[in-house]
Amino acid sequence: MVPSILFEIMLIGLLGIGSQWLAWRYRMPAIVVMSITGLLVGPILGIINPEEDFGRLYGSIISVAVAIILFEGSLNLSFKELRGLGKPVFRISTVGAFIAWILGSLTAHYIAGLSWAVAFVIGGLFIVTGPTVIMPLLRQSKLKPRPAKILKWEGIIVDPIGALLAVFAFEIIAYFTSSNPDGSALLLFFAASIFAAIFGWVCGRGIGWMFETGHVPEFLKSPVVFVVVILCFTIADEIMHETGLLSVTAMGITLANMGISSVSDMRHFKENITILLISAIFIMLTASLQMETLLHIFSPNIIGYVLLMMFAVRPLSIFLSTIGTGLTTNEKLLVGWIAPRGIVALTVSSYFASILTDAGYEDASILTTLTFGLVFFTVLAHGFSIGWLAKKLNLSMEGRPGSLIVGSNKFTVELAKSLAKANVPIIIVDNSWERLRLARESGVPFYHEDMLSEQTEYNLDTIPYEYLIAATTSNSYNALVCTTFMPEYGRTNVFKLSPYDTEYGTSKEIVSKVGGRVLFKKEVNLDALIEKIENGFVFRQTTITEQYSYKQYLQEKDEETVFLYLIKPSGQIKYYSEEMRTVPGIGDTIVSLMPPKKEKARIEARLEEN
Repeated sequence: MVPSILFEIMLIGLLGIGSQWLAWRYRMPAIVVMSITGLLVGPILGIINPEEDFGRLYGSIISVAVAIILFEGSLNLSFKELRGLGKPVFRISTVGAFIAWILGSLTAHYIAGLSWAVAFVIGGLFIVTGPTVIMPLLRQSKLKPRPAKILKWEGIIVDPIGALLAVFAFEIIAYFTSSNPDGSALLLFFAASIFAAIFGWVCGRGIGWMFETGHVPEFLKSPVVFVVVILCFTIADEIMHETGLLSVTAMGITLANMGISSVSDMRHFKENITILLISAIFIMLTASLQMETLLHIFSPNIIGYVLLMMFAVRPLSIFLSTIGTGLTTNEKLLVGWIAPRGIVALTVSSYFASILTDAGYEDASILTTLTFGLVFFTVLAHGFSIGWLAKKLNLSMEGRPGSLIVGSNKFTVELAKSLAKANVPIIIVDNSWERLRLARESGVPFYHEDMLSEQTEYNLDTIPYEYLIAATTSNSYNALVCTTFMPEYGRTNVFKLSPYDTEYGTSKEIVSKVGGRVLFKKEVNLDALIEKIENGFVFRQTTITEQYSYKQYLQEKDEETVFLYLIKPSGQIKYYSEEMRTVPGIGDTIVSLMPPKKEKARIEARLEEN
């Protein structure tokens, strides 16, 4: 029975998001899982073939999805991020791209056996990496900020450049091989590229102006942006193929640097759409491949080409282009290795395979096989190696999940000190230099700025911190912080101290409708915790063993004891909260705030045992 189009759409969505979940659950590269899943349901098992089943719509769906993904990625390209990194990013995106084009073209000719014409077209295309493959890798690997930003900027900026280089190479070839050379096609190419960049800038400025002046209501802002992105891409692409990518990139960068708050507010929604599109597109592309294409990628000339691109062309282009840019050798090694190819390479190469073949270049028929070989091997190699290599080069933020605490006071400083003793990365953020005095005197890492300010977003490195705790004296500010950062940290990793006022009471309905889980117990708010610290309460670690069970611990604990957090044997931290249902097991260490008399009794009992 042939599946209906509706069933196929459902299956693609299910497999794409299912692959993302499996990758998250078992800590695998998402792009690897998606690629393998697509191959299984496509050429291997023959369940679906989206290119055949969707017909003419297939190419349009892929093109629009790529445009939206590239636009969303470019929305993250704020020039403020480039402080200290402008020189290496510029060099890699220009000099590095040019070197990679020349070396890649030479490799395609001498190793893959392509004619000079086809080699220079494909050499230009293969300089791309792209947000569809780079972003999932960065999300998974937890790189330090410098290499992560370089890879992100390169992936988004070079994407349209690579496509344009391929078009430029084709136009040059057509000009020199024509019996009646006409320079109008070349002039059209340059004019169309300039128009695409200007048109993207105009669309970005226009959207920004409409948002700032209130010409678009809040509920229509996201739909308007997406419609304009498609319009921006389509008009530019209709004038000259592949210039649409340049246009949407220019639009995204323009909006990213206008400082419009409503654009930032939509970012998490657009990220969710992008994840859905990436998941679906990877499944569609890999499921549409033919079995002979898969078998052909293991031919010696293609494997030799892929290996040289990975181990020679990419590292050389990075090392040569970053001379004198201030990058360390380790950063050059990492950036020089990580260059997975993705959706743009696959879609654009299929376009050029057809037009080059029609133009009489028979060797262009292997472009799809060559492209998939490079995509598949780079996705596998870089997907599985980025985390390991980053650790080896000391460019990874891996370690125990850290905690970012908003609000400096007697309790949070003591909590931070206890976490630091457990080797947990910690930082306290507060906009009051006076309140931060406690943190400074205790040697606790701190950051002096409002957590919700734009300066904090760009200057504070939040990568080491998986948990956020809002613990200021203002319950409404705590709720606002939690609501703001919940999409970034995840619902289960954002906490606030109890907003319940034991004297006047607080509506449970109101509390449940704002962001953040209530930390510890609802009966224990910040005032109560500070009072306990002032009364000499101490932080106590107790490890649950076979001889000393959790049940025994509960029987012996004082009624005033407050459970704070668990340290699992793996090093993972689990905070106690109103919603916590985890029962500590053998090997878990419970950290609690205990009355001084109880702690004194424990010490005396230990002395008597000895």
